[in-house]
Amino acid sequence: MFVLGIDPGLSRLGYGCVATAKRRQPRAVAAGVITTPTDAAVPERLAEIQREIRGLITEFRPQVVAIERVLFQVNVSTAMGVGQASGVVMAEASAAGCTVIEYSPNEIKQAVAGYGAATKDQMEQMVQGLLKIEQPLRPVDIADALAVALCHIAHAPLANAIAGRTQ
Repeated sequence: MFVLGIDPGLSRLGYGCVATAKRRQPRAVAAGVITTPTDAAVPERLAEIQREIRGLITEFRPQVVAIERVLFQVNVSTAMGVGQASGVVMAEASAAGCTVIEYSPNEIKQAVAGYGAATKDQMEQMVQGLLKIEQPLRPVDIADALAVALCHIAHAPLANAIAGRTQ
């Protein structure tokens, strides 16, 4: 299975590509951050995210695009931008034939760290350990995106069993 994990944002969108095979350790194939200039108009920023996501999907051909679902934001403007960026990613992934799935922050933390209230530092340490990455993952959006991909990999066997599919 090949999963593209997304930590959505309008200014910084983290991505992490993780590959796994039956009974094999997951491995990070690529990870990074898509940035857009804060002084650009929102449509231009969304178009840049769309181009970058299209390029990642074309290059890596993920089966699944897993996205962190934003449930609550104090800043309405930030929430709108995150929602718009998520929508662009979902539409682009769906148009490319990828399965698209969202996970809540608590689901991601539970799947990766075993604790739904894990801190950012705990999550980064777990991601590094699971993927055998020695260097710090900066900016933190990279660790978050890899965690989303790992969450899907953890959930996929049960989801596939329920749907009657095999990996």
